Amino acid sequence: MEKSNTKQLSLLESLIEIQSELKVPKGNYNSFGKYKYRSAEDILEAVKPLLKKYNVILTMTDDIVPIGNKLFLKATANLANQTTQLEIFGFAEMGEHKGMSSEQCTGTASSYARKYALNGLFLIDETEADPDHDNKKQEVKKDLPELPQSKAKDVEKFLKDGGTIEQVQKKYKLNEAQIFFFEQIIKNK
Repeated sequence: MEKSNTKQLSLLESLIEIQSELKVPKGNYNSFGKYKYRSAEDILEAVKPLLKKYNVILTMTDDIVPIGNKLFLKATANLANQTTQLEIFGFAEMGEHKGMSSEQCTGTASSYARKYALNGLFLIDETEADPDHDNKKQEVKKDLPELPQSKAKDVEKFLKDGGTIEQVQKKYKLNEAQIFFFEQIIKNK
């Protein structure tokens, strides 16, 4: 969808367009683990033209937070336009790694947490051959299909017309980011 000069898209409308247009292939290869992966940097590079196209800004911040007796790096992906903002979080445990300085460990945690915050915001699937995913072939019970991006606008219209998230969940398996997104649509209708 081309940006219209007469109508500014809402943040949620812009996000839907970005999510449906964004393509980030797994262009990196780990020869030790023998898997392909994408990095936070790959996602940022791919999304920049879409941010400009839809007149939104993305900022990333990191905080170190204690959870129980462990420290986690909390990355925040903040998507905003001139009137609204949306925050999605990603977490990575802080820890020492053999052969790495404390700065390198913090940088590693930041990269992972940012990647997962971006994945949640832009609905990027990380289930196949991901370094943080069990790469062994597993049988996964799929009772319901995942919501395809091509159906997101239909679901948004359904919710605006009075439908419920529970009704959508009877037909599609929704992830946390999708549930949050659709809750915002219901809240703002």
